[in-house]
Amino acid sequence: MTDEHDGEGNRLTSRVGRYAKVGTSVGGVAARMAGARLMGGNDRASEAKLLKEALGGLKGPLMKVAQLMATIPDALPAEYAKELAQLQSNAPAMGWPFVRRRMAAELGAGWQSKFASFEHDAAAAASLGQVHRATAHDGQALACKLQYPDMQSAVEADLTQLKMIFSVHRRMDPAIDTSEMSEEIGARLREELDYEREAGHMQLYTNVLADQPTVRIPGFRPELSTRRLLTMQWLDGRPLMEFTGAQLDVRNLLATQMFNVWWLPFCGYGLIHGDPHLGNYSAWLDDEGTPTGLNLLDFGCIRVFPPKFVAGVVALYHGLMADDRDQVVSAYETWGFEGLSNELIDILNIWARFIYGPMMEDKVRILADGGKAAEYGRSQAFTVHKALKEKGPVKVPREFVFMDRAAIGLGSVLLHLKAELNFYRLFNEALDKLSLDGVADRQAAELTKAGVKPAL
Repeated sequence: MTDEHDGEGNRLTSRVGRYAKVGTSVGGVAARMAGARLMGGNDRASEAKLLKEALGGLKGPLMKVAQLMATIPDALPAEYAKELAQLQSNAPAMGWPFVRRRMAAELGAGWQSKFASFEHDAAAAASLGQVHRATAHDGQALACKLQYPDMQSAVEADLTQLKMIFSVHRRMDPAIDTSEMSEEIGARLREELDYEREAGHMQLYTNVLADQPTVRIPGFRPELSTRRLLTMQWLDGRPLMEFTGAQLDVRNLLATQMFNVWWLPFCGYGLIHGDPHLGNYSAWLDDEGTPTGLNLLDFGCIRVFPPKFVAGVVALYHGLMADDRDQVVSAYETWGFEGLSNELIDILNIWARFIYGPMMEDKVRILADGGKAAEYGRSQAFTVHKALKEKGPVKVPREFVFMDRAAIGLGSVLLHLKAELNFYRLFNEALDKLSLDGVADRQAAELTKAGVKPAL
């Protein structure tokens, strides 16, 4: 791509237009909320519906941010989280004339000759781009992920408005200091726009999961890719939701694979798949139609953690298991929590015991007694929020944002599958597989091999 084309996403007129549209929607809701509270009202359920309607009409990056915030406990009040969680990344697909021009901008005027076939209609459309099926000249089935135009401009405009949303929340309900949350969300969203980085993430996971034969990762086609077009192998599979009513052994197989592809890279290399929802995975089947393995389909949101953060996560687990308060406090401090009183430590432990709970009992169990995937973690978050209002606020370190969000997402998938597993043994097997002392060296080696820079 030329520098001129690369600058398309920063056009001042595009960004100003996005500011106006987002600002009007969010600002209008904020004004109505403030007015209602001045009159003595405090109807959060109604406020949340207004905010969902405003953001849902915008599509694009801000809607993705809203979905993300809904999965981070106490980033927003519970009523807001419930409404925003219903937002879906279902932006309408670009039509064929538009796609044809966008593909020409990425691969040149004769781009269609580089494929044996290219389907005009999108196979899937989301908040930042859409996917088209194609076939390479060597016969390989392909998935072409094409970014919508002007996404860089839209992201920057939306992140500016995100700070406004956080500011409104801090003034109205300051139990959590969210100052670092917007920085972390902004950094990850900007990474998602860089498809060259996503290609590196695919190679990174191909390498670190090489000893997991039941996990498939798409092969990358660099000659058909750019920073805004990612062409990869098309992996056939069936959505995981189709197996929520399958036999227990099938559900347990898929759940075990989900657990391993999340925890093994984290414990061994400081990596997590930061967006573990059902749409980013599919089951691949044998000739008889039985699920055999797991396809990993999206690598836009991979978080690379400092090795010391990994050590803190493991230390907190061991501290909770041994009821060693000094080790627990040291783990929180390693994560970046500061100035914790005994009361705040007790409150954080409520959440920590919820996240680690299934992995602290050496027995076969479901993830959460009576738990529903859509409600996973909500009651615990409410308890923590109520306590923090009395004893807080507490400042949330930026690394915690995606770690926590991904853990909740993984738990939701396991609940959908209704798995019955010994999570204690699965987790400890992940810990035993690779020494924590070697995380820094292994991470550096694999990042270099895959051409991926550490996260900011």
